[in-house]
Amino acid sequence: MEQQNTGQKILDPIERAKLGVKVFNMPFAEAEKVIDHYVSEGNYDAASVAFFKDQVATQRHIQERSAELLVTGGEIMRLVTNAFMKNLPKPPAGNPPAA
Repeated sequence: MEQQNTGQKILDPIERAKLGVKVFNMPFAEAEKVIDHYVSEGNYDAASVAFFKDQVATQRHIQERSAELLVTGGEIMRLVTNAFMKNLPKPPAGNPPAA
């Protein structure tokens, strides 16, 4: 896809999807290198490349925050379960439990 005013290519949706799959689980610095290597082989518009890198960075941020929320949720569940277990009524002392 050519931009009319500069003659430079933009990262079209198919290219972004292919690159997105390649860099999905990479740390951002490594993903950025892969993206830079890909666009170095063509005459790509810098703004479209920067926009895609921003999208990748945002996705990475969301993944990190999601992991933190999952851990926090697990800790909350652990605390609630422990509190519930500690506050269960205990059988009266000295009476054997019924069989």
